[in-house]
Amino acid sequence: MKRREFLGVMGGAAAAWPVAVRAQQPARMRRIGILLTIAESDPEAHNRIGPFQQGLQELGWIEGHNIKIDYRFTSGLADRLQAQATELVASAPDVILVNSTPATTALHQATRTIPIVFAQIIDPIAAGVVESLAKPGGNVTGFTSFEFAIAGKWLELLKEVAPNLAHVTVLLTPGVTYMGLLRVAEKTAKQLGVRLASSNVADAAQIELAIAASAREPNGGLIVLPTPLTTVHRDVIVTLAARHRLAAVYPFRYFVTDGGLISYGVYLPELYRRSASYVDRILKGENPANLPVQAPTKFELFINLKTAKALGLTVPPTLLALADEVIE
Repeated sequence: MKRREFLGVMGGAAAAWPVAVRAQQPARMRRIGILLTIAESDPEAHNRIGPFQQGLQELGWIEGHNIKIDYRFTSGLADRLQAQATELVASAPDVILVNSTPATTALHQATRTIPIVFAQIIDPIAAGVVESLAKPGGNVTGFTSFEFAIAGKWLELLKEVAPNLAHVTVLLTPGVTYMGLLRVAEKTAKQLGVRLASSNVADAAQIELAIAASAREPNGGLIVLPTPLTTVHRDVIVTLAARHRLAAVYPFRYFVTDGGLISYGVYLPELYRRSASYVDRILKGENPANLPVQAPTKFELFINLKTAKALGLTVPPTLLALADEVIE
């Protein structure tokens, strides 16, 4: 075939190329950053990342195929947080998934352009990362882990398990916006005739001091709020609560599987799986400013009967019947 004829044949076939070639060409590798305030070795890291990856796969995003995920873990260390956030932003991912108020705040300070999806924040408005729940307005949106009313439920559960409960200490940590939860807790405490106090703790030593102080009076209890610090030091908290014979309620299941008395809170794997839907929408071009912040939809109640018996408490059968899981 002459060169001119060859070019003519190729030119005639060119019209059929674009669709076929596009179908065969691999899509551009998109990059996702993940910043978690727990340790990489913590089983909870897998329990969060796994459902998120599963959610992405269901939407057609496969790690190593059309997405690359860059992971960062702070192990609950505040001094590592801003450095990890800055480093992750410098790598210029297309979108970042994050947990906790301190980590989201650190990322928000580091970038106002890279989209950020949070999976665990109590009050994003008070934290200053969104303008409103319906219209976030910036580069941050996501999924809250609690509604304020749950603080009243925590107190009610404690009072039901420990009828003689007289005073409760709320463990909280700096850098997290708790006012909505505390207002509800204070109102419920008055209704139940329970004295309520809060204690800011920044490390394991302060946790020990706060719990010991709460135990100086009989019939005491603890509400352990969800923070990176309490998650990282959950073994310390659970051990001290048992040693000082304090009835304690926790925000997540893993506190109870580690020996805590009772937990009531959002089902975390579902929260992270749902987060994949916002990452998907952002990767496909949607603006996080227009994606409303979503509330949790699934909650779990867990009770550790072994711990209850060690504390001399009898869990009412009606409460046991409501539990998603009873550990014996």
